[in-house]
Amino acid sequence: MSHCQHFGICGGCAVDTPQAIDKAALLRGALQRAGYFEAPLAPLVAIPPGTRRRADLAATRKGTEIALGLHKARGADVVDMRECALLRPEFIPLLPPLRALLRSLTAFRREGSVVINWLDNGPDILLRLDAEFLLPDRKRIIEFAKAHHAPRISIATGGEVPEPAVILNPPVQLFGGVAVSPPPGGFLQASAEGEAAIIAAIRAGLPKLSAKARIVELFAGCGTLTFPLAAGARVEAYEGDEAAVAAAETAIRAAGLSGRVTFARRDLHRRPLQPSDMAKAAAIVLDPPYAGAAAQMRFIVASNVPRIIYVSCNPEALAHDAAPLCRAGYQVLAATPIDQFPYSGNVESVVVFGKLKQTPKH
Repeated sequence: MSHCQHFGICGGCAVDTPQAIDKAALLRGALQRAGYFEAPLAPLVAIPPGTRRRADLAATRKGTEIALGLHKARGADVVDMRECALLRPEFIPLLPPLRALLRSLTAFRREGSVVINWLDNGPDILLRLDAEFLLPDRKRIIEFAKAHHAPRISIATGGEVPEPAVILNPPVQLFGGVAVSPPPGGFLQASAEGEAAIIAAIRAGLPKLSAKARIVELFAGCGTLTFPLAAGARVEAYEGDEAAVAAAETAIRAAGLSGRVTFARRDLHRRPLQPSDMAKAAAIVLDPPYAGAAAQMRFIVASNVPRIIYVSCNPEALAHDAAPLCRAGYQVLAATPIDQFPYSGNVESVVVFGKLKQTPKH
């Protein structure tokens, strides 16, 4: 019996058992392609199913019929989700009333999406639909939020910037004990358990830090890693998304961390941080998007910072980005595979690179 009634139809899962793909081998292969043939690998950290706290669902309307779920494997049709082995259990009971809400909205004509981030105080929902939201739509959305304890529901038509339709309570997610209100649909690590494993591997890979030590963090989001890192050093964080930076800056002020954490908005793909910006940092921590950090890597290498910690969700991008580090004399001090995406071919990993000391020539 399969782990899910949708397996083989829905494109969300690639395999029927979490052990079907050797996730540690994916990380080992990526490092070998980068030139590291004897990298030390920690045991796989297995994240259990039923813990995913983020869902990006597609929605379609055909008359009164609403489909809400993931796209079919190798197809454009939407599989109407009735169960999911990956999501937290709270998601599934929310789907039938969400379908009823979508059916009632004039802003939903043919297709859209529903992004749900299950935060510490409930479901933060973003409805991105294909027509204008009228006043009756907004009233129905407010009623839905009250009935289902959603702290915030945001709306957007097409590619517009989301706006809140209702905020019953400020949406809250704790990062390192600091309360952050992520932007609508904002990035979160897939699970709290996965996030904790990533942070533990990063902390274990940091060098010994003085009270005045400085960490440069790249692709910082709204502070998932920033605030835990700030417990041991000053953190200088860079992120390209304006809404994420604004959320982090608000949290910094509220937590009284203005002298400890700084955030700057910067598109690191178009305007990579320069070596002089990173010089004298105790460590660089980066968690780039799926495509990696190709534009930034040569400047990281040129900065000569002795410790670099790379968080990756894509072995191919990791292999590409780690190769210049290998050529520049960095060694892998630790590599931790984290199975944050069970039933898939994806693996999260944390790789700690250290600069080799040059031996004197005779």
